[in-house]
Amino acid sequence: MAAAPLTLPTQCLPPLSFRPPRKKTTIPLLAFATACRARAPYPLKEGQSRLFHRLPSGLNMEVIFQKGLSSSSAAAAAAAAEEAEKGCRPPPLVFVHGSFHAAWCWAEHWLPFFSRAGFDCYALSLLGQGESDVPTGAVAGTLQTHTSDIADFIRKEVSMPPILIGHSFGGLIVQSYISKMMDQFSSSQTSSDERNACHPLLAGAVLVCSVPPSGNSGLVWRYLMFKPIAAIKVTLSLAAKAFANSLPLCRETFFSSTMEDQLVLRYQELMKESSKLPLFDLKKLNASLPVPSVSKDSIQLLIMGSSDDFIVSIHWWFYIMVPNSSL
Repeated sequence: MAAAPLTLPTQCLPPLSFRPPRKKTTIPLLAFATACRARAPYPLKEGQSRLFHRLPSGLNMEVIFQKGLSSSSAAAAAAAAEEAEKGCRPPPLVFVHGSFHAAWCWAEHWLPFFSRAGFDCYALSLLGQGESDVPTGAVAGTLQTHTSDIADFIRKEVSMPPILIGHSFGGLIVQSYISKMMDQFSSSQTSSDERNACHPLLAGAVLVCSVPPSGNSGLVWRYLMFKPIAAIKVTLSLAAKAFANSLPLCRETFFSSTMEDQLVLRYQELMKESSKLPLFDLKKLNASLPVPSVSKDSIQLLIMGSSDDFIVSIHWWFYIMVPNSSL
């Protein structure tokens, strides 16, 4: 997908420290789950490691980590040394995937690219996806529980405010995080420790072909009104998971028309393995929306779209929820 160049801010903050993988312990009876691992876990690229963050529920969330690299040039090395001496580092990046995906979708290209640019990168697999534990129930969670899981990870594992990046439904989760973060930071009745204990402050956020704050109902109506054939394809591909058995439908829904069959097949297999449970109960999700808006100067926010995206519209009006809304 074609997108505008992304420029990310840097902040002078303490160096990042990530906890090593924890040893498995007995999961409390109130947190029944199955550690339903993929038959063939995504093979990590050079410099990447797979870690597991233990959530308050006792369930483990998969994290693929890739450390930011310094440039080999003398000038860049000198600049990096100066930054280290001053305690200045680029903010870490935390990536959140959408439906039928997991941390691997960021590990393919995004993590290596931003790692080479000097950013420490964390790609998360939401519960019930990828190598993360699978909770009981018909769905992986709610907008609130997924948001809380990400907040817990940032609070415990990331020592400086990160940039939170979400794609598709992952973008909706990022919007929920921003809304909750700004709500607690704007409250005069909570202390700064209490604020950071809930949803830690972000350095910025990026929405990549994101579901809008009003949910996916706009997607459905747009297709029904203007692209009825596409509406049928989207319903078959996503709601009925027909993408898992149809190479042409999988390509048209998720990938470029020029992508080679072998590569589409590889991603199709990863997608089939990734999603053990739906991310949400869509009926309950839509009833909880829209995500409350925040003021335009609350956070540095980049919204990215693509004219070639089959599902999410690139038009600005598609994202407007209420007048003067910033999300």
